[in-house]
Amino acid sequence: MRSTRPHLFVGGDANPVAFVHRVGNAVRLAGLDMTATAMGLTPGLTLADARARVPELEVFEYDAYADLDWLETLADSCARYTPSVAVDPPQGLVLDIAGCTHAFDGERRLAADVEARMARRGVLARHAFGDTPDAARALARFAGAPAPDEQRALKRLPVAALGLDGDATEALVRAGLKTVGDVAQRPLAGIAARFGGDAATRVRRLFGQAESPLTPRRVASPIGVERRFAEPIARTQHALSVLAELTAEAAVFLERRHEGGRRFEARLFRADGLVQSLRVETGRPTRDPDVLDRLFRERIDALADPLDPGFGYDMIRLDVVAAERLDASQLKLEGGEASVPAVDALVDRLSTRLGRTRVRRFAPRDSHIPEQAELMLPASDTKPVAAWKPVEPGEPPARPIYLFDPPQPIDSIAAETPDGPPARFRWRKSVHDVMCAEGPERIVGEWWRRHDVDVPTRDYFRVEDRRGRRFWIFRHGLYTETESPRWYLHGLFA
Repeated sequence: MRSTRPHLFVGGDANPVAFVHRVGNAVRLAGLDMTATAMGLTPGLTLADARARVPELEVFEYDAYADLDWLETLADSCARYTPSVAVDPPQGLVLDIAGCTHAFDGERRLAADVEARMARRGVLARHAFGDTPDAARALARFAGAPAPDEQRALKRLPVAALGLDGDATEALVRAGLKTVGDVAQRPLAGIAARFGGDAATRVRRLFGQAESPLTPRRVASPIGVERRFAEPIARTQHALSVLAELTAEAAVFLERRHEGGRRFEARLFRADGLVQSLRVETGRPTRDPDVLDRLFRERIDALADPLDPGFGYDMIRLDVVAAERLDASQLKLEGGEASVPAVDALVDRLSTRLGRTRVRRFAPRDSHIPEQAELMLPASDTKPVAAWKPVEPGEPPARPIYLFDPPQPIDSIAAETPDGPPARFRWRKSVHDVMCAEGPERIVGEWWRRHDVDVPTRDYFRVEDRRGRRFWIFRHGLYTETESPRWYLHGLFA
């Protein structure tokens, strides 16, 4: 348990410690240290009863969110053993170590390393191995020590190991079913009919007769490379050089798959269990180690708090979080490539240094309403977007470069015909005489979005005044729709 105060008690001569929270109108114990547990206190006991038994009890407010945050921090540190780590609140972690024990010379040495690292952080850990996540969870919480025979050890566990609610567990005990083996010996159809289907399902999952899915905190990346060190490295520059080697190694795997990475994540595991993460994104798929090395250095330079190796890094891992198809590019006959990669490299560097939401680009949107036809997205966004319709050679642009949002009202206007373009208009206290005009381009409102309101029709005109300035204006509403349509200036052409 963790509180809002930075105390850490693991037993010894210190006063017993308890964490409390309010349940209804009573303040009850939520967690205890080893000293308080040895004195006979148990979670759920009221604070008044606990004070009467142990007057020297030191009490702190229980913070469930800090508890979960601490548990997730421990889960991140366990990613050095396996990419499949699941959080099992309030005080458990489940690790899928299938195929991951070779780096530790067996599962026993792996478990010993986990307990040793937890102990260095002041955490008393108890582990168990199981063929299913439910079995490992139950054995770790209710078995005294790892057992060589898993099935026999599961049957000796109390019914509380099934993880049912309090009422269902009490009902099983009253019926004389005190252990998991007592429940498993009965027909599960009868157990389900009397105590609920969840009880039978938990038994099946415990013994591997039903699926026991594990939901890891992180989805395994398609490509991941790592380096483990016999002695922790304590220099940041050394860590960056190792990271450069990992990017080159990942590039080889990407090239074999004809892919390029879009998002990369480097995790630096410190010897004290803390994990530091560095993430970079690219505008286009890439597998160039030099580009990635430069982006990671830009990310480190942009950090508010510099990297602190502490007692050193004993493992560095690089994951390609997102990858896309990347085939070989065609060079120009006169040498060199197009300028697009240089622009992409600049966008990647700016996004890495300033933040992905600070560098944005326009993307077309499926709407014919002008002010809704574009979106501002991060320049490194991976979502595919459609392309705008290209303009015919020699034709003027259909849309202005600059749009007003909202459109600017025009004070007064003079038109030769009611439905024709304006001959003169006044905007921002200046009168503009129209020399030439083109239009109208009629745009009807999206009738499928609003059924209760009639959206007026817009007639757009491209006009040019005596001084050569070009405007994009529209009449909001036809004369058949309204008696006095309003005019607006929506954009300015270059």
